[in-house]
Amino acid sequence: MQHQSLFKSLLSRKVAFGATLGGAVLFMVIGVVLWGGFNTVMEATNTMEFCISCHEMKENVFAEYQGTVHDGNRSGVRAGCPDCHVPRPWVHKIVRKIQASNEIWHKLMGTVDTPEKFNEHRLTMARRVWQAMKETDSRECRNCHDWDTMNPERQKPRARNQHLFAMENGRTCIDCHKGIAHHAVHKDVPADELEALSAPVAAHIQAVPQSFRDGMARAEAAEKAKEAEAQAEVQRDRERRAQAKAAEQQRLEEAVAKALAERPAAVAAAPEGAVAGATAPATAAPPAAGAPDAGIDWAKAGERRITVFYPGQTSMEWTLVGKFHGGALPFKAGDRCFTCHDKETEAMGRKMVTGEKAEPTPIPGKRGSIPVSVQATHDADNLYLRFQWEDGSHAPVPFAEGGKLDPNHKVKLALMLATDLPEYAAQAGCWGACHHDLRSMPEHPADPKAAGLALELGGGVTKYIKESRTAVEEKGQFGKKLGGWDKLKDPAALEAEQAAGHFMDLLRVNSGDGSTQDGQVLAERQMSGGQGFTANIREEAGQWTVTLKRPLKSDKPGDISLEPGKLYNFGFAIHDDYSNARFHHVSLGYKLGLDDPAAEVNATAQ
Repeated sequence: MQHQSLFKSLLSRKVAFGATLGGAVLFMVIGVVLWGGFNTVMEATNTMEFCISCHEMKENVFAEYQGTVHDGNRSGVRAGCPDCHVPRPWVHKIVRKIQASNEIWHKLMGTVDTPEKFNEHRLTMARRVWQAMKETDSRECRNCHDWDTMNPERQKPRARNQHLFAMENGRTCIDCHKGIAHHAVHKDVPADELEALSAPVAAHIQAVPQSFRDGMARAEAAEKAKEAEAQAEVQRDRERRAQAKAAEQQRLEEAVAKALAERPAAVAAAPEGAVAGATAPATAAPPAAGAPDAGIDWAKAGERRITVFYPGQTSMEWTLVGKFHGGALPFKAGDRCFTCHDKETEAMGRKMVTGEKAEPTPIPGKRGSIPVSVQATHDADNLYLRFQWEDGSHAPVPFAEGGKLDPNHKVKLALMLATDLPEYAAQAGCWGACHHDLRSMPEHPADPKAAGLALELGGGVTKYIKESRTAVEEKGQFGKKLGGWDKLKDPAALEAEQAAGHFMDLLRVNSGDGSTQDGQVLAERQMSGGQGFTANIREEAGQWTVTLKRPLKSDKPGDISLEPGKLYNFGFAIHDDYSNARFHHVSLGYKLGLDDPAAEVNATAQ
């Protein structure tokens, strides 16, 4: 009885604001029950099962999500609907749940209850998500992804460079990663809006973690070691070929000597060449006195292994439009194509040559890339270049008569040089002359001659640079066609552009007859006989070799003069397997220099 009295006394004791202890305990219990129930409901609505319980989600966005990297990946970690679309912080989660009540209204109204209605409203819904993620610095992405724990050694060069760019410039995940779990509707957004959506935000700038910088350094060192090994393998292969050729030469000479020793004395006494069928022994002919590389020691040349790749219909304008090219913003901010893509040209070529990307007319069996050994050296007067690569098998072109686009030349090699004066040359090299309205490109005019321009348009629109036009459409908004082939400047303006150094120097070597062509690109591709340089092109034992000799100094219009202490934009293309026009293999833009370790193609002195 005494204990019961004491217990009642405690319960009836007032503790705060006139409330008894018993009342406080009762309210606490009720609060715990209500909180537990509320939290249980919150968690129940925060599951994949709940998110796809309505057919609008299950039949549309969930169907698209299945099979993506967030649904299944090598780590076995799945990011479901709430992981990406519901904040974890409690206050933000409550706000999101309140916002979701709007979805109940639209469910009742049947706003998106059919696939047709869903697609009609899809872009509107996507814009809301993009904007929310932009405002929160992609907060939900960081539930799994964080700058501090990224390992650049496990990323492709393009990815790690763009992540570094994002940290330093205030970009966030959603800027680049729209459409990774659902249909890529951002490709339907006008270019200006897409640029605004992806614009850097100063508040999102991050200090680059030291672990990230260290990882980048290790990754770059590993790639340099791999490149050095590849170069060493090229050299070993070259030595094996030379040894095999020398061994074959020795075998032939020994066979001829043996035959001469065994023939009858009477025949041996006959005048040289009088024996029917007798032939002089094959000997390795030294380079002719006029050969481009006569007297050159290629062991002293700088060397780089460059993989040229099949480009499809990836024009300069294609590079600048975000819905085509994910790296458009970093490029516009000053990044070079080389920075992101130098180590992935083989993969890029494979995607395009098969028609997976930017190629509506693939050629079955055509190789996507070609590794090329590029050597560069110079003396007091001339630059010497040597290109070597493996011959490939023939892949007939389905849309060309006889399966060959250029039956006269199995191989052509074209080389472009430029200063930084033409726009895009410093970042993209010769890509600055490739446009969306050239022949065999998407926006090529049906009848270019009808414009009455003073251009050589017999074979269609050829390469030109932006400075030769009054305007070039680079965004393609409101149905505008990309390019500017018909916006030609007047002759006086073109002369001024030429005098200002706005042109690209162009050289070409043809295998069919060994001819050379020298020219430039400004208003169009202009070519003439190759009086400004000499070259040799040949195929031996399944390997093509092109050697080229070009003066360092030239006063010829359209020529670039080269001097120490400066870097020049360098790119080349191989028209392999009787190809023509854009169906070639191209390099990225590289920097060429004379005795300059900073140059990616370093011409070292003899």
